[in-house]
Amino acid sequence: MIAELGAFALLLAFVLSLAQFGLSAAGRIRRDAGLRGAGEGASVGAFIASATAFFALMYAFVTSDFSVSNVAANSHSDQPLLYRVAATWGSHEGSMLLWCMALSGFGMAVAVFGKGLPTTLKPLVLASQGALGGLFMAYTAFASNPFVRLATPPVEGAALNPILQDPFMAIHPPFLYTGYVGFSVVFSFAVAALIEGRVDAAWARWVRPWTLAAWSFLTVGITLGSFWAYYELGWGGWWFWDPVENASFMPWLAGTALLHSAIVTEKRGALPGWTVFLALTAFTFSMLGAFLVRSGVLTSVHAFAVDPTRGVLLLTILGIAAGSGFALFAWRAPSLKAGGLFAPISREGALVVNNLFLAGALATVALGTLYPLIRQAMTGEAISVGAPFFALTFGPLMALCLLVLPFGPLLSWKRGDLLGAAQRLFVAAGASLLVGLAWLLVVQPGKGFSAIGVVLGIWLVVGSLTELFVRARVGVVGSGEAWRRLTNLPRGTWGMTLAHIGLGVFVLGAVVETSGRIEAAQALTVGQSLQVGAYTLTLKGVEAVQGPNYTADRGTLLVTGPHGPGGAMTPERRFYPVNRQATSQVAIDAKGPSDLYVVLGEQRTGGQPSWLIRAYWNPWARLIFGGPLLMALGGLISLSDRRLRIAAGARARARLAGEVAA
Repeated sequence: MIAELGAFALLLAFVLSLAQFGLSAAGRIRRDAGLRGAGEGASVGAFIASATAFFALMYAFVTSDFSVSNVAANSHSDQPLLYRVAATWGSHEGSMLLWCMALSGFGMAVAVFGKGLPTTLKPLVLASQGALGGLFMAYTAFASNPFVRLATPPVEGAALNPILQDPFMAIHPPFLYTGYVGFSVVFSFAVAALIEGRVDAAWARWVRPWTLAAWSFLTVGITLGSFWAYYELGWGGWWFWDPVENASFMPWLAGTALLHSAIVTEKRGALPGWTVFLALTAFTFSMLGAFLVRSGVLTSVHAFAVDPTRGVLLLTILGIAAGSGFALFAWRAPSLKAGGLFAPISREGALVVNNLFLAGALATVALGTLYPLIRQAMTGEAISVGAPFFALTFGPLMALCLLVLPFGPLLSWKRGDLLGAAQRLFVAAGASLLVGLAWLLVVQPGKGFSAIGVVLGIWLVVGSLTELFVRARVGVVGSGEAWRRLTNLPRGTWGMTLAHIGLGVFVLGAVVETSGRIEAAQALTVGQSLQVGAYTLTLKGVEAVQGPNYTADRGTLLVTGPHGPGGAMTPERRFYPVNRQATSQVAIDAKGPSDLYVVLGEQRTGGQPSWLIRAYWNPWARLIFGGPLLMALGGLISLSDRRLRIAAGARARARLAGEVAA
């Protein structure tokens, strides 16, 4: 009965999304407050209905209702409760239902928290959001319904993919989808602004909080997915330029460019067309990611669907939504006012350069991801584009972007002093070059690319701190006054600085881990040892253990380091009987910011029993994941800035008073 309630709620959410679209659009056209209010009410109802459907599906998984086809295909009664809950979004159908709930949730958020929006803009945003909701809910309800019943239910289910049975993978999709779908609001704001024919500072101020929220959640989601791949797959790496990884990275790059472009539009009224274009692009790449992962185009553990019919439907939705948005842009963009002028050497100029590099980086990732798929579809020839391509194309563009980044906050609006900014960054430049030289000569002699990466990482961290010190006039005024100035800086400034520092921390971690990784592999019998870096691993034994829904061989290795014994590590090789699938559960021993990483392989037969042990020394690996979390935290701190939360501010409300009254 609960499954039928969920199916009904999903259909109701679809109908209410259409009502949200129709009532909001009619309210704007007729300037009728009653219709506008009804549209807002429909958006709240659509979210309640979609949430009801989602939790009905979750109930079916928790109670192991195998009469529901989706539950039978993706769950098992022996699965721990956490993974029965996570299985709700572990399938194609469930993931699309989560997408729909997030989409309707953002529509409701606009209705509830967008009280400061003008009555000419808000109903158009809700109408666009309702249209998107109607498209995706129609797809879910009629092509990917997660509540389909089985005529003859099995006694047991097939179980969730074992490598998805992991705590981080359980929370990774909700964060990722919140980021993906968060850009739908930005898309809807862009559509509304194009219909109105006005993109100004107030519009940019309204867009920025939604962009920041989506970008922050997407950053966390990507980081969780990267950490999951790092310790769950047993490859010893954290990013592989896999097309599915790129599918989430592309909207992140577009969102990052949008954040910086929106600042120029808000502060100076410039770049309105480019900002709107990025707003459309960010959600378009989110939808493209949904198509790639759920269409069967890609074969990956992240990819759900293998049904080409549903893939065509997703591609159709992408074409309708993105095509409509960009067609509207092509029609309206020439009429958008260009805004204030600025000199090339200015904060606006630095942000434009930042956008150019980010756009170029986005284009290279899109080309490397989509070209093999397009070529295979057209010629049947399968090719792969891997890390070397991205290192040669993406790497230099981002290096130049990082080089320019610290200058922007130190330049004035409209016309800046490049020499003055360079003088303020003298300490940052000196520190980064000194560390890079020491790295090249002492730490990793002859490795020029890693030294350049270290220079850029230090440059970002120290350069970002320099901007704070300049604002607080550290060294110019007394320490007490400097501290007072620091503590009184806006949260947006602190958030920006923390995000830039987080980027520098990530660069340091990525460069040092990639260039300094040490790998060793050897088949060990009990009592034998393996050397990796400065550590010796001695196999003390392998025992059979029983998990809740798996059996495992658990190895015990004693670690001896430069300072003597350092405890034991216990990697496992697990076998899931239901799936008939084996996985590796790696053991990771954190050594400060670095990791000692051990994988237990298969038992070797013949002679004395031995097991293949693979070990990695991953220096500064923790910075790879800590840096993006600092970036996301910076975004959330900026989001808490009162200046950002109060939409357009008093002056904008006064200027729009006439329209609100209308």
